[in-house]
Amino acid sequence: MLNTSQISEKSFVKGAHHMGYSIPAKILEITVENGVKKTKYSLMQTMILGFEAGAFIALGYLLFIRVTATLSPNLEGLSSLIGAAVFPIGLILTLLAGGELLTGNMMAVPLARMENRINTGQVLFNWFLVSVSNFLGAIFVAYFFGHLLGLTEMTPYLAKTISIAEHKLEASFLQAFISGIGCNWLVAAAVWLSYGADDMFGKIAGIWFPTMTFVAIGFQHVVANMFVIPAAIFAGHFTWIEYLHNFIPVFLGNAIGGTIFIGMAYWYAFNKNKSPYTETNIKETMEKVG
Repeated sequence: MLNTSQISEKSFVKGAHHMGYSIPAKILEITVENGVKKTKYSLMQTMILGFEAGAFIALGYLLFIRVTATLSPNLEGLSSLIGAAVFPIGLILTLLAGGELLTGNMMAVPLARMENRINTGQVLFNWFLVSVSNFLGAIFVAYFFGHLLGLTEMTPYLAKTISIAEHKLEASFLQAFISGIGCNWLVAAAVWLSYGADDMFGKIAGIWFPTMTFVAIGFQHVVANMFVIPAAIFAGHFTWIEYLHNFIPVFLGNAIGGTIFIGMAYWYAFNKNKSPYTETNIKETMEKVG
């Protein structure tokens, strides 16, 4: 006879697929395959997809600024929530339309390394290429749309842009580092959930809520910062050296958040060679007791 916990596990295994969603052990396999695929793109493919992702994230941030800057200061809490609700369009476009985003690759590509499908050099080279191409995409939006078109420099949008950039630059190295961890813990979780969903609506929901959460909290995202801080610099505020002092700790924090808090944690928990809680092992257990 099966006990209650075994029935629950059996229901979970079946139900996960009926709802159009994979269990975590299956998501791990999907993520590893995606991590391998990311390192197989040509240089030009990676640069194009990285540019697209950087621009998409920047456009999401531009939307955040355009929406929140016009709301009454008396609605500051509601303003943050509304802004956070529209920001995820950048990650949705990246994951569904196509793009290579550094923060997502900080989770998926190291997972492929943990499975010994690629080497460490491939991880670092991918991160380098995607960092450069994300920066080019984000700064394109900041300069042409924000500066030349004036979308971040007209009243009241300039004040909002400067306020956001100033808040990020005022953080100490440790604060920016820890904030970066929190950010990519959530962003990598959003990527993980999108890989687990079978249909577009499920993917959008999986992306939306973790992304909205990190924005509402105020965590720092290295690619989002590639847009908003340069936008303030183009408007005559702050310096590139100040930006560099922000970039390094946020980059490192995002790397830890994605690689360790999602990638390594779930690899250890759901790896078929280590975890007793994979779909295969649950089924084998039920067959033995059944």
